[in-house]
Amino acid sequence: MATDTLKHTEVDHQNDDGSWDGASEPFKASYGKLMMWYFLLSDAFTFAGFLISYGALRMSSPSWPVPDFVFSTFPGGIHHAPLLFVTLMTFILLASSFTMVRAVQEGHQENKKGVTFWMILTIVGGLGFLGCQAWEWNTLIGGESVSYHTNPFGTHTESGVYLAGDGHDIEEGDTFVPGDSYLIHKHDGEWGNLPYQVTDGPDTGEIKEMEFGPRAFGALFFFITGFHGFHVFSGVIFLIIIMVNVISGLYEERRNGYEMVEKIGLYWHFVDLVWVFVFLVFYLL
Repeated sequence: MATDTLKHTEVDHQNDDGSWDGASEPFKASYGKLMMWYFLLSDAFTFAGFLISYGALRMSSPSWPVPDFVFSTFPGGIHHAPLLFVTLMTFILLASSFTMVRAVQEGHQENKKGVTFWMILTIVGGLGFLGCQAWEWNTLIGGESVSYHTNPFGTHTESGVYLAGDGHDIEEGDTFVPGDSYLIHKHDGEWGNLPYQVTDGPDTGEIKEMEFGPRAFGALFFFITGFHGFHVFSGVIFLIIIMVNVISGLYEERRNGYEMVEKIGLYWHFVDLVWVFVFLVFYLL
């Protein structure tokens, strides 16, 4: 009686021709998608190490640039617009994540035209983000003289109050008169410390010098955002290749729900998610 109710759960994977299939897919995911998850996990550890290093160096520095001052320029000659441009960059990248979702959905429906349309929009979003990042780098390097070894931004507020001492007889809470600019610019081709007037009142006080901001800021900013930008650039290249394959009908013959589109979608969503953390660390904190 008991033997009648027992079921043999082992599945025979031998084909009629004597060959053998592999075992069932783990976690209901194909080998390709599982390997993509492994890659994304390792890449997440890499970004985490970079961002933790940034946080450690920032917390150990007595002075650090205020994002509202560093990132306050918008195309068209618009100034004093804190974080407006980077907000536009973030919107473009997140919007491309939505279009990637739609491409994957259309792939599950085996809709070739739908996959192509939404992938084109995703590629446009990726290129738009890269264009924005190129403009931002050009503005910081060419207009604000930020480099991997030079950072002209210090830590202060627009009203002229230092947020922290810099080790040069400037104490927290001292005020200053910035003059034409709060940046340290070249004079006759030479870098020099721009003197600020530390005051007890609006018109009196002694002259002290405020040196460059911490060098680590420029190096970390360009390295981490550049590393992320490289991921976006690579993703755009892969998207173009896969879209060409979609148009050629390569994936339509496989009838597997355009799995390759889903795999590149996982990568693209990861890139978008990483940018959220980069945005938080560099632009908001």
